[in-house]
This record gives sequence, C-alpha cells and structure tokens, in this order.
Amino acid sequence: MSTSSLPAATEVPDGLEDVAEALTRELPRTRAWLEELVRIPSISSSPDHVEACRRSAERTAQLLTEAGLDEVRLLELSPAADGSVVHPYVTGSWLGAGPDAPTVLLYAHHDVQPVATAGNWTSEPFVPTERNGRLYGRGAADDKAGILAHVAALRAWQQARGGAPVNVKVIIEGEEEIGSPNLDHFLAAHADELRADVIVLTDLTNWQVGWPGLTYALRGMADVFVTVRTLAQPVHSGMWGGPVPDALTAMTRLLAGLHDDRGVVTVPGFADDVRPLSDDERDRLAALDLDESTLRADARVFDTVRLTGDPDRSLVERLWMQPTITPTGMDVPRVADASNTLLAEVRAKLSVRLAPGQDPDRALGALARHLESSAPFGAEVEVAIGENNAAWVTEPGGPAWDAAVAAMTAAYGRAPAAMGCGGSIPFVQPFSDAFGGAPCLLVGVEDPGSNAHGEDESLHLEDFAKACLTEAFLLAELAARAGELRTA
Repeated sequence: MSTSSLPAATEVPDGLEDVAEALTRELPRTRAWLEELVRIPSISSSPDHVEACRRSAERTAQLLTEAGLDEVRLLELSPAADGSVVHPYVTGSWLGAGPDAPTVLLYAHHDVQPVATAGNWTSEPFVPTERNGRLYGRGAADDKAGILAHVAALRAWQQARGGAPVNVKVIIEGEEEIGSPNLDHFLAAHADELRADVIVLTDLTNWQVGWPGLTYALRGMADVFVTVRTLAQPVHSGMWGGPVPDALTAMTRLLAGLHDDRGVVTVPGFADDVRPLSDDERDRLAALDLDESTLRADARVFDTVRLTGDPDRSLVERLWMQPTITPTGMDVPRVADASNTLLAEVRAKLSVRLAPGQDPDRALGALARHLESSAPFGAEVEVAIGENNAAWVTEPGGPAWDAAVAAMTAAYGRAPAAMGCGGSIPFVQPFSDAFGGAPCLLVGVEDPGSNAHGEDESLHLEDFAKACLTEAFLLAELAARAGELRTA
C-alpha cells in the first residue's frame, strides 16, 4: 500500500496493510455518509424533531447494513410513563469470528444537541461545510463521527477479509443528549442480546489534534430545576417596587450563593465524598501539563475573564475530577418582551456535574436542602431533581486498555494520553455492570477545538481518519488478546 494515502504519522501494524488500504480507499465515501447524517437535525430534546430523529435512526441502520452487519434493526420501547416519545436505538451484529473470539460491543449515538443561536454559526448548522481541514456542522463531531468510525472500520475488514477478527455487536443510541432517560428499560429488555467482553465507545475527546486520548474517568451529571416564587401574580414595578420583593432578584441572589468569589462551589456537604486523587493519578494528570493559555483558546474565554475554581488544584483536576453547579437556563421574559412588572415566579435549570466518588442522591440532596434553606427574602423555593447518573472511573490498564494503546499508537504515531472527561455518558456504567464489569474503552473522535454542544461544532478531518484506523487496528489487537480478555 502506498504510504502517501495514509494520514501523517500513521504506522500500519504488520499484517494489516490490506485492512488499512481498504479503509483509506473508502474515506471519501465515509465522509459523504457522515455529511448525510449531519444534514438530519436529530435533536432529541425537541418535540419538533421526532421525525428527524427517526430518519437519523433509519439512515444509521442502512449504514450499518452497508458495513456488513446482520439483523440490523430499530429497537423501540413503548412511550415513557409521562407520554413522551422514546427515540429509537439502532442495533446490529456480526458473529462470524466464532466462539473462541472475543465479542466487542461498539457504541455511539445519533441524536444531537440543539443549535443554540443559529445566527452565531459561521455556516448553517445542518449544512456540512469544510473550512481549514475541519468539517463544520451540528453532530459532525458529537457523535455522528463516532457512528462512521464504526462503519469505516467494519467495512474495511469486510472488504479486506470478509469480516472482522472479533465478534461484533453495535448499539447506536437516540437519547444520549437528553441523559439516556430510558436506558434502564432498554437494558432490561435487551441486555442479553448485547452482552460482550469489551465495550468500545467513540464519543470522547482526544487530548489535542494529533494526540489521541484514552479516557478512564467521566464526571456524572444531573439536571436540577429550581422555582422561586414571591407573589401571587406580577405587579407594577413602579407602584410596588421597594418593599415588595420580586422573584427574579430572589433567584439571582439564590444562584449567586452557590459559589464563592473564586467560583468554588460552597454548598455545605455537596462535595464531601469526592474521590481523592492518588499520587500516581496526580503524576499522570501533571504530565499532561495543560497551560492556561491553551485552555482559554480552546474554550474561547475572553482575555479579561478570570478562570474559576480552586487555584490550588490543577486545571485538568478542575475540569475532570471536581464537581460543578452551573445555571444553564432561566424562564424569564426576553428583554424585548419585558414589561415594567415585578416577576412573581422564575424557574431556572442547573447543570450539575458530579465528580468520581460522589453519590448522586446524597450530593443532590445536599444541594436541594441548601437551596430551600437559603431563600432570599423568605421566598418560596421549590427544587426538582431531574435525570442523573454517577461518575464513572476505571484503573488504566489490563488487556483491553493495552490493545487500545497499541491501536492508537499505530494510527496516530504516538501513545494516547490517559485522561478524564468533564462530560458524562450515562450508558457506560449500566452496561459495564450488566456484563459483569466488562472493560470499557472510551476513545475520541473530537478534539478540544470541536466545540461540541456549542456553535460552529466541527470535526478535524485528518484526526477523523486516524480515529477510523484506530478502530480497525483495535479489533485486531483485541483478537490477539482473546485469551487474556477471557481470564481478566
């Protein structure tokens, strides 16, 4: 195979030249399929996009069939108890490697976040557009690229060898971006048919462009809804302002009390059970050496804005290993629609990220008690806990981890960074538990500049090619460690 067709720095493992050639030859088709998926606005949180979520699932099923999987189908549950729509999962399998080969479960999700402010995008959110080696569009990175990494790797093995060296099962979720609210029901109904020795999730971030990451820790998450009431109805701000408190002022004071001036969470008891870092882990994180200027550039922080959190903790520890409480929405009139009235009721949504070690019920209970007991002006405060899941953490190492390190090193030309992630994937812990603690390999298709969930989300195209090659190589590495995986 001509090395000119490979991404820079890739070194194909001995004996896999035909697989790598098949994959790189098909990269233009892989990208075209990715662009098809990006054009489908599969926003799972929006009642207006139910049909788009179904189209996304149906097209994903077709792509898995193209990759050589058998019995590809949409799996659907009955409507949720509250009558809300349950977006379809997509599953498929190929079990032709035989009983002595390990079984690998490949995960991604086809739903996407809302576009936020469409006018702030440089190009249309659902029109895939290339600029400077990146493909822009909602879902281009998170996580439709993950779907196509699975498709590219499996299709390459099918074309080169007639099938993969391991047994493969695939699950593509349709509700990850809304916290996987029906995952437990889905697992109860279908866990046996998805049982595997190793789980591979392509929904994470690499450390840098050209430097892959292998994630061993995820923060948990929770949605918390806070309602503040001070009046039976809105009243004239001029006639009553002064002695009569309004709900918006009460809400802002309540939210301001969640952090100190450094931005450190001050809720009593909230962080009591955060898992302490071992010396080895501190050394591992320190070796990544994230500097403030890089973080500011990647997160697009204004020069005049100070970073938040405990300054005695490193930036990566604050990003991955500490909890956060962030207001992400508030029900109040828009400025253009605001009248001169004292608001009677205001509702806010808090996005809570839970650190490894935290028990969600205990931590969220502490938060609820703090909010209810801290009501400004004696306002009425109501707290409702929404979807939530605990953090996930594993110890880097073992045969599956070693296989991933080998595959990434070959595809990217350097060993991966062992890293955490501040985001959450509710799928990980339940499926690992259901399969007796099967190891989970969390690999990346994104990079810090992808701006997943934000405006101008994008995918670095050369790193995407390396991510596809990583998965193709990984299947061979896992097959070579079949005996170790069975005894691990």
